[in-house]
Amino acid sequence: MTARREVPESAAPETDAPRAVVIGGGIAGLATAVLLAREGYDVRLLERNESLGGRAATLSRDGFRFELGPSWYLMPAAFEHFFRLAGTSTDEQLDLVTLDPAYRVFPEPRGGDREPPLTVPLGAERVRQSFDRLEPGGGAVLQRYLASASEAAELAERYFLYNPFTSLRSLLDRRLLRRLPRVLRLLFTPLDRFVAARFAHPVLRQVLGYPAVFLGTSPSAAPAVYHLMSELDLGEGVRYPMGGFASVVASLERLATAAGVTITTSAEAEEILTERPGAAVGAGRFRRPRFRPGVTGVRWRDSSGATSVAQADVVVSAADLHHTETELLPPALRSYPERWWTRRVSGPGAILVLLGVRGELPELPHHSLFFARDWTENFDAIFGGDPRIPEPASIYVCKPSATDPDVAPVGHENLFVLVPVPADRSIGEETVQAGGDRAPDPRLAEVADAVVDQIERWAGVPGLRERVVTRTVLGPADFVREYHSWRGGMLGPAHTLRQSAMFRAQNESRRVSGLFYAGATTAPGVGVPMCLISAELVLKRIRGDRSPGPLPE
Repeated sequence: MTARREVPESAAPETDAPRAVVIGGGIAGLATAVLLAREGYDVRLLERNESLGGRAATLSRDGFRFELGPSWYLMPAAFEHFFRLAGTSTDEQLDLVTLDPAYRVFPEPRGGDREPPLTVPLGAERVRQSFDRLEPGGGAVLQRYLASASEAAELAERYFLYNPFTSLRSLLDRRLLRRLPRVLRLLFTPLDRFVAARFAHPVLRQVLGYPAVFLGTSPSAAPAVYHLMSELDLGEGVRYPMGGFASVVASLERLATAAGVTITTSAEAEEILTERPGAAVGAGRFRRPRFRPGVTGVRWRDSSGATSVAQADVVVSAADLHHTETELLPPALRSYPERWWTRRVSGPGAILVLLGVRGELPELPHHSLFFARDWTENFDAIFGGDPRIPEPASIYVCKPSATDPDVAPVGHENLFVLVPVPADRSIGEETVQAGGDRAPDPRLAEVADAVVDQIERWAGVPGLRERVVTRTVLGPADFVREYHSWRGGMLGPAHTLRQSAMFRAQNESRRVSGLFYAGATTAPGVGVPMCLISAELVLKRIRGDRSPGPLPE
């Protein structure tokens, strides 16, 4: 989609429909726009980049199509629920394939000898058998572990994920109170300790602890309640939307357009505009007095530098929350000022290595995890007091060409390699040399070389480096430039206990009436399903709905 100029607001016809402006055309922004348009709002969406998707972006190069963001399709019920709220269904919108195997784990070799990989198959019984092979009796322990995870997931959905936390009564349900002692134990026990009490084999501990990374934290800092994540991949299985997450973005764009949303790309929001306290703002029958400053619109700039104002009764920022609060609002109107952020923990940054490879790679399934042996040292490098790029790193490798033939030329494979690193915006920054030439950060190339060698050695892929026909490397500095990412993090604030559920930044400004927040940097948290839920939380806030669970479909 290319940028386009709209009819000036002053020339638009009068309407009784309330006006909403959504900042950001990623998953959360598009989902919010869809729900607000169906609620009766006249919605305009502003996206700063030339294409939609936000962190679910794609890059086409040399005949390969690389995804730059999410690649695990988990929590299918959250997708289905959102699509039903939008008047459709997952089956109508996406072509899903269930992966078998779900993924494969490659441990760090000992000396010169490769360790046998652990293949995690599709199906609970087969998964239990794979655990039994590494740890006698591990399958039965896993069955109890996943039963606990399933219960935790059900409680999370019913009482926490969809809860706007605007009423204490939402947490006083008798069923939740009966389970309160267990919930408190899960909240105050670290995930790594919870897993270690049940499994001895180091690889099994890593499989059950690694989901913490997808929550932006380490197994020692994540509450054990997040063991629910294991129910999503080991219990429910892993799916892939054909076309990748670009197909999810395209689906949301279709739904938004059909609902009447006006989408403008190459539109950089510069300021959220507000009215004085007590002013009557709104349109037609929606006019009401506000005793806090109320939003009146968004000033934005197009690719030519020309500025415009999109008038609004409601503004939803689905951009990075730190950027929204510290750049788009004056200091007096910030609910989350800079001092608030100094007390928060960021999730990891990422170096992304995008590889086009000649020939087949049968050693790698669609998803692979490469686990360093020194688990504690690995996470300390990312989250500890002396942050540094881990060596060797525990990495994630996605080979979408295992499932989707359209992501690579015939006879080639597409590899997306994610290397978790500290959230350090200097990683990947270019430096200016004498004469004005710009030099890339050498650390990116060094990491890319290291992970290619790591995949070759740990997975037993002969001559991988010589088979690479195209390579692109991105780092935290690119996340800052493309997404205004706080500290260059790839996800947002980490899901530690004090940054989860009601303790996470919420979806409504405390200082500005009519200003709301959606996306991974606010509640309920990181990941595509959470972004869809954040859109629903905004709708609940606007409606004044205090219920803790999903809205009726």
